[in-house]
Amino acid sequence: MIKTKKKSIEQLYSYLFDASRTINQLRKAKKNKLISMQFIERIMLAVTEVNGCEICSYGHTKIALEQGMSEEEIQMLLSGETSGVPTDQLHAVMFAQHYADTEGKPSEAAWEKLVQEYGLERSYGILGATRMIMFGNTYLVPVGNIKDRLTGKKNLDSSIINDLIKTISIIVLLPTAVIHTLFTKEPLISFNHVAQVQ
Repeated sequence: MIKTKKKSIEQLYSYLFDASRTINQLRKAKKNKLISMQFIERIMLAVTEVNGCEICSYGHTKIALEQGMSEEEIQMLLSGETSGVPTDQLHAVMFAQHYADTEGKPSEAAWEKLVQEYGLERSYGILGATRMIMFGNTYLVPVGNIKDRLTGKKNLDSSIINDLIKTISIIVLLPTAVIHTLFTKEPLISFNHVAQVQ
């Protein structure tokens, strides 16, 4: 797994807000059988690899195994390799990696290709799964750092004060994000408009 990316409280809130806005789309896609649990776990594992969350890696490995995924495919996803992903899910997994790599600001072209490949409802389900794990990774990395410190293992890239603040901040951030979601008029997805080389 690659080195953990540091995230700010502002990013943590942004990911929580985005996840809360698309959780219903994920539920709807699951209910309508547009996205299976294995499909969701592939997205979760691919994003976790980009963000470097050990707790999520452990948890989603367990879930993926319970869903019938092979150890080999799981290990490939956790090392950034997508060659074992079923062809019909590959584009979604690659979009999820791109979403994580751009810290939640994908290119508009990447989103349009996703919608072209899967249709809008399924794409929103994919986006919902991606956003849920983005928030999970960002929240659980500092939790993992605290756990490591308690067991004598230090992460030199972390600060105990920052990790504690991020961990406790959920008490304020969660209700704020829910209220923000209810009253927002922002588009469901925004894009990185940096010029893309074709």
